[in-house]
Amino acid sequence: MERDIICLGCPNGCHLSATWTSTEDLHVVGAQCERGEAYACDEIFEPKRVVTAVVRTTCSDIPCVPVKTGAPLLKSLITPLLRELYRIEVSLPVHTGQVLLRNFEDTGVNVVFTWSASG
Repeated sequence: MERDIICLGCPNGCHLSATWTSTEDLHVVGAQCERGEAYACDEIFEPKRVVTAVVRTTCSDIPCVPVKTGAPLLKSLITPLLRELYRIEVSLPVHTGQVLLRNFEDTGVNVVFTWSASG
């Protein structure tokens, strides 16, 4: 199989060309640093993303506050995470970096507030 990827592993944004027949037989061309091959491998076989969202609050003046995952999460878990986040309603105050959800689905990924708010 073949796939072109723009690497997000560092600021270079290398245009990678990956070919593979199995997880053990991956060839990556175009990486300007050592992160490129690892990024391509992850993107092809186990893609992950940092997720940003908002959660509702009990405060009418500040109806929602932003959150994000503290680390990239498997793409297959994004929809279950968003479903859970959109069911949550938090009481203020909250603080930047405060953990809302710890170790989502036993992945080791936390969801944290990205904004401080007091009601």
